[in-house]
Amino acid sequence: MIALALIVLIAFAVETMAGFGATVITVTLASQLFPVSEVLAALVPVNLLLSGYLVVRYRHEVDWHLVLRRGVLTMGLGVLVGLALYRLNGQAWMKAVFATFVIVLSALELGRLRRASEAKAASLPPALRLTALLSAGVMHGMFACGGPLLVYALSREIHEKGRFRATLSAIWLLLNGALVANLVRAGELGRNSLQTSTVLLASLGLGVLIGERLHAKLPERPFRLTVFWLLLVAGTALLARTLFTGIQSR
Repeated sequence: MIALALIVLIAFAVETMAGFGATVITVTLASQLFPVSEVLAALVPVNLLLSGYLVVRYRHEVDWHLVLRRGVLTMGLGVLVGLALYRLNGQAWMKAVFATFVIVLSALELGRLRRASEAKAASLPPALRLTALLSAGVMHGMFACGGPLLVYALSREIHEKGRFRATLSAIWLLLNGALVANLVRAGELGRNSLQTSTVLLASLGLGVLIGERLHAKLPERPFRLTVFWLLLVAGTALLARTLFTGIQSR
């Protein structure tokens, strides 16, 4: 539990700073200690509190037009598919594909940022943006880890770090409510998971304090570089864990 609390502390600091990353980091690292279903059952309710805090405090920076069109209408459709697939077998290869996609996208974006200096990326073509958002929804419904693809799409439309963070948080607040309902329906959210969630409240408080300081100190370009380096590291770790688990199961 101490190790889990430390992992979640880091994860919440990252999400408070950047608007995403808590679930990817926690699932990638904490799944070495606990089953993924137990990690999600303890984490997602507390993550709702973090999203709620960021949305309420920075509500003037939320782009509700993007929240409704990109998050609820588009990504939400993918979440419904992901929730339906949640119980199916064969998730390991899907995780590997997801992680590889995240690695490739992050590497391409980091290369573009290095070449373009302060230049801002153009919005994605509609077909690619739709594919990214639907895929993000499916992965979020299955593993609560759709953030990287959503970040890739929205980072082309939102360049101000405060507006970027607040808008992502509003999307997580709405979509993670559906995940909590699914966890309750599946019987995975109960007394034991809520006890663990209570322990993680201390990690939430410290993570918010650290993340707010980091967000205030990082300028725009280093912020964007940090975002995609986080994606690259998280994607690599997730791919390594998935491959290692597959080898062990043989």
